[in-house]
Amino acid sequence: MIFDNKPYTLDRIVRISITAGLLWGLVWLLDYLSAVLIPFAVALLLAYLINPFVLVIQKKVPNRILAVFISLFFLMASVALLGWLLIPIIVADLANMGRIVTDFVNDSDLAEQAADRLPPHIWEAIKEFLVSDQVRDFFRTDNFWELFESLVRKALPGAWGLLTGTASFIMGLVGLAIIILYLIFLLLDYEKLKKLWKDMLPINYQGPVMAVARDFQLAMSRYFRGQAEVASIVGILFSIGFWIIDLPMGILLGLTLGILNMVPYLQVVGLIPAFLLALVHAVETGNSFWLVLGLTASVFVVVQTIQDTILVPKIMGHVTGLSPVIILLSLSIWGKLLGFLGLLIALPMTCLILAYYKRFLAHKSRTS
Repeated sequence: MIFDNKPYTLDRIVRISITAGLLWGLVWLLDYLSAVLIPFAVALLLAYLINPFVLVIQKKVPNRILAVFISLFFLMASVALLGWLLIPIIVADLANMGRIVTDFVNDSDLAEQAADRLPPHIWEAIKEFLVSDQVRDFFRTDNFWELFESLVRKALPGAWGLLTGTASFIMGLVGLAIIILYLIFLLLDYEKLKKLWKDMLPINYQGPVMAVARDFQLAMSRYFRGQAEVASIVGILFSIGFWIIDLPMGILLGLTLGILNMVPYLQVVGLIPAFLLALVHAVETGNSFWLVLGLTASVFVVVQTIQDTILVPKIMGHVTGLSPVIILLSLSIWGKLLGFLGLLIALPMTCLILAYYKRFLAHKSRTS
């Protein structure tokens, strides 16, 4: 529309201006309604991820309602079991790391060993980092849920404000209940909604819109559902690897790297905290620095190799997907425009825009 060879008449300029104004008005409206749209967006994304599992259950249990509730029960039970197994381990790791940090800061024997074995500039940098208020407050937290609340407040202040608000805990429960209700109703009517929206389109538009929808569905299945599966497995592999080499806070770090892997290769950011924890562990145990660092690096190499040679080809396929640069740019732009709601819809909207561009705009440019 904009990059073709048609002359820019007054009528065309007016139509382009109106279209741009409508788009900006839509962004403003989404931002204005973000507080009520966030629970729906969260539930919609969860329904999109969970629906394939519901379809598998439905093959055994033909009743859709029963299949949905069995699936949700199984998933919630799995989450509860993982929490029951992992939370005590994570809390114990945090408590142990808090003790180590205190020993480092208070010039104990451990701090003297670190000063003797580390280069002076590295030791000073580590000590300056450990004595910061943020680090000390992080490891001073005894309650896991207080720690979780602190992390969410810093990472997602908008979302936390939505969940707590002025009524605090009660509003948080209400927000969670709304998400669960949305999720149940979306899963119950998921297949019907997929067919219903097609019938709502004018006949002349059904073909082009369905073509874009197929491209969008293909992109989302690769870049969202597929990447979520890869990220989950990578997080588990990192946690197991760090647990085997006895790295402090290994399980928490591994799960965090799995979340970061939603953006491909972003887990390399975890090299810095992983190597820092390896240095601390080497001083604490008296092992060789190079041995501990080598083991930590080996975990990254092994997991990355498994991801690139097995997980990505099997789950994502060999088709090139969204590049990490595009994903990061998308998250940054949509997050800036719409806050937490923008982060939720960033990848779907980017896939939709690219599907439209490839299907129509690029085709027009080739044929003109």
